[in-house]
Amino acid sequence: MSDSTDAVYARVGKWLLHARDDILLARNALTMKSSCPYRLVAYHAQQCAEKCLKAYLVLSGIDFPYSHNLSRLIELCPADTAWLDEADSAVDLTPYAVTTRYPGRDEPVTRQEAATAVKVAGELETLVRRDITARVRRARGQAGLSHLGLGPDKENT
Repeated sequence: MSDSTDAVYARVGKWLLHARDDILLARNALTMKSSCPYRLVAYHAQQCAEKCLKAYLVLSGIDFPYSHNLSRLIELCPADTAWLDEADSAVDLTPYAVTTRYPGRDEPVTRQEAATAVKVAGELETLVRRDITARVRRARGQAGLSHLGLGPDKENT
């Protein structure tokens, strides 16, 4: 495996790890008995989706803007990306990147909206992670998965 391929896989793995952390935090927050900050749940769901898309773009060798605009990131994905049609619902998460973080710009987020955001982000994460895993396996076999923090027992955790 070349150093440049190793470096790309390492970057992809870091994006995926950060995405996984965001969705885990969002899911766990939804289990709070009271005072759940639903706006932050939605924010972390959006961040998961954003980071998954950026991981995919890194693996695809596509430069991307450091933008929260999920529609723009999806547009940058290769046209033959198998899950593109299924990613459309993630576009609705884009506003949570800003409207949930700044006083005066924030809009209330309901439990249902937060739960939907987590569901959509989780579905996108699964699609992207499976695609990345399959691409790396085809290119490098099981050994390549270690650079992504994946393996036979870790890819769907």
